[in-house]
Amino acid sequence: MDENKVIICRCEDVTLKEIRDAIREGFTTVEEIKRVTRSGMGPCQGKTCGLLIAREISQMTGKPMEEIELQNIRPPYGGITFEEVIKGTITENDK
Repeated sequence: MDENKVIICRCEDVTLKEIRDAIREGFTTVEEIKRVTRSGMGPCQGKTCGLLIAREISQMTGKPMEEIELQNIRPPYGGITFEEVIKGTITENDK
């Protein structure tokens, strides 16, 4: 298996090699790896790649999966109504 070609995070195009390199550099939590590689920051917010990254951490560090914390999943910044989209309105808070 060529770790350069295996995509772990499809949203951000992060490869298995990039994840393993980050772990070798000492980043051993999903949240740390997310911050240095951008994995888990795409539209799925790590729902697809989070467990794959946790598994790599587990295999490379010997930590049991139960001890590995998953990333913080944050919703998009704020909502917008259809009316605002249609009208193209901008409030004072948006400026």
